Amino acid sequence: MRRWLLVLIVLIGMGLALRAWFDRGPDDGPMVATSDSTGTSLRSASLWFASPDGDSLTGETRELTELSDLHARVAALVAALEQGPRQGGVRTLPEGTELLHAYLDDTGLLTLDLSLPFRQGFRGGPRAEEMAIGSLVRTLSANVPEANHIRLVCGGAALPSLGGHFPLDRPLDPEDWP
Repeated sequence: MRRWLLVLIVLIGMGLALRAWFDRGPDDGPMVATSDSTGTSLRSASLWFASPDGDSLTGETRELTELSDLHARVAALVAALEQGPRQGGVRTLPEGTELLHAYLDDTGLLTLDLSLPFRQGFRGGPRAEEMAIGSLVRTLSANVPEANHIRLVCGGAALPSLGGHFPLDRPLDPEDWP
C-alpha cells in the first residue's frame, strides 16, 4: 500500500509540473538591458562654418559624445560639419560627405579619407573651396590637438584639389588657416 501511495504522489507531482509547463505564457525572449545614458559623457567641440556673407569662417560650439577612438572622434566632427550649422552660419561640406578612414602618424600628420560626395558634390568657386577646406582644417585642429598637419584624400585616392584653386597634394598646416 505504501508503494502505491508513493507512486500516486509522484504521478500527482508530475501532473502538476506538466500543467504548469503547458500553462506558462509565451516566451518573451532574453532580457535586453537598456542603455544607461547617464554614463555617457559629452565634450564641447569647436566647429567652423562659413559666415552668412561667405567671407570668413565663424565658430560654433556643440556638445558631442566623448569618444576615445581617433576614427570615431574625427568621424563625429566631419558628420557635424556635414549636417551644417545650428546658429546662423553656412554649411561648407557637400551633402553626403563622410569620413572613410582617419590615420594619425607619429609625426602628427592626420590623413582624412573622405567619401566621394566630398569631391563630386562640391559646387563653387575659390571662396567656397577656401571655406570648405578651412572649416575642415580649423575644426580638426581645434578638436584633435595631436594633429600638426592635415592631409585630405578622397575615396582612397589622392586629391590634387577640391575645386581647382587650392592644392591638396601636400599636407595642410593649421596655422595657414587662422
